[in-house]
Amino acid sequence: MTEKRLSRRRAIGIAGAGVAGVGIAGVTGAALRGAFDPPLSAGASPSDAVDFHGEHQAGITTEVPDRLHFVAFDVVTKDRARLVELLQDWTAAAARMTAGQDAGVIGAVNGSPEAPPDDTGEALSLPPSGLTLTVGFGPSLFRDADGRDRFGLAERRPAALADLPRFPGEALRPEISGGDLCVQACANDPQVAVHAIRNLARIGMGVVSVRWSQLGFGRTSSTSRDQATPRNLFGFKDGTANLKIEDTALLREQLWVQPGDGPEWMTGGAYLVTRKIRMIIETWDRTSLGEQEELVGRAKGSGAPLGQHDEFDPINLKATGPDDRPRITETAHVRLAHPDQNNGARLLRRGYNYVDGSDGLGRLDAGLFFIAYQRDPRRQFVPIQTQLARHDGLNEYLRHVSSGLFACPPGVREPGDFWGRALFD
Repeated sequence: MTEKRLSRRRAIGIAGAGVAGVGIAGVTGAALRGAFDPPLSAGASPSDAVDFHGEHQAGITTEVPDRLHFVAFDVVTKDRARLVELLQDWTAAAARMTAGQDAGVIGAVNGSPEAPPDDTGEALSLPPSGLTLTVGFGPSLFRDADGRDRFGLAERRPAALADLPRFPGEALRPEISGGDLCVQACANDPQVAVHAIRNLARIGMGVVSVRWSQLGFGRTSSTSRDQATPRNLFGFKDGTANLKIEDTALLREQLWVQPGDGPEWMTGGAYLVTRKIRMIIETWDRTSLGEQEELVGRAKGSGAPLGQHDEFDPINLKATGPDDRPRITETAHVRLAHPDQNNGARLLRRGYNYVDGSDGLGRLDAGLFFIAYQRDPRRQFVPIQTQLARHDGLNEYLRHVSSGLFACPPGVREPGDFWGRALFD
């Protein structure tokens, strides 16, 4: 019997695989083959598909869409083979979903009425919406909190995946920090992003469990010069000086892991730091405009550095005002984060605003879910955040409550490849 491989957005033809009475192994094999159907090319429309395969994982330099669902998983199996099989199954499902198909080869509505469908169905009829899925491996996958090398990976842990130090003033909650694995789902439709994470969690049942997750809206950075600079919940333009996909030389220098940086399985990948930063917005909203601009170091309206006129004018850290005081103060955020103050270190940020309801005291539980990719956190995120944590005037209005660190391997490039294959070879 043949089955129509139904796309939830478009018919893509007839598959020759027999599906009547297919067991788990058969579905897994078919799903992996489906992962390497010719991908749809990225287009200009927000509803189009983004190529899944490539030298680097999508969702890093890819233009930032408007919605996020980020999840961290704990691995609950002790079986290395089951973990590898999960990564193969996830890769197949991710390739299908980013191309606008159901998570499984049978789909949400085309299977046996007596069996659970292999797609949850809430994205039926929706377009791909620019969905990207990006995976990362946390330090605890290599050696857990009890020092156990559960999967024989301890010797393959990159030196750059060193645990982050404790920064002054942070109030991290362990239950929403860390994780063995992470998946970042970005899309222009929140339902598409949530559908992707939901199906990966469903596929992983018995192998992984959700540790924590975060929904985000309203990107707070741009990764292309074609994108306008967005605003964060403080009302300021955010990410003006972010690394951009057009900065080819800077991306090699600052973002992508290069040969010789560490273990070969990470070459072409990047390291991810996440921070959930609660903004004390009620206090901020009672702060004068002049003080807000002084704390940030930019004009709130135009986004221009203080002392300049245009958003993209270079920051002049030596500029002074009529009173001979620095236009950008010693504790201004843009001064402390500037590459000149951090041995040239830069980050590629693609964070999101979040609102998680209220805190029970009449205040919004809202802020920034910070996401930053880089070549080596020890030389980039750590020194920058150390400066900010010690001296940033904005600290009065910020609380760091969650933290994550992950090694994101290079992209999936050929049939038989899967997320993290080189790590497990």
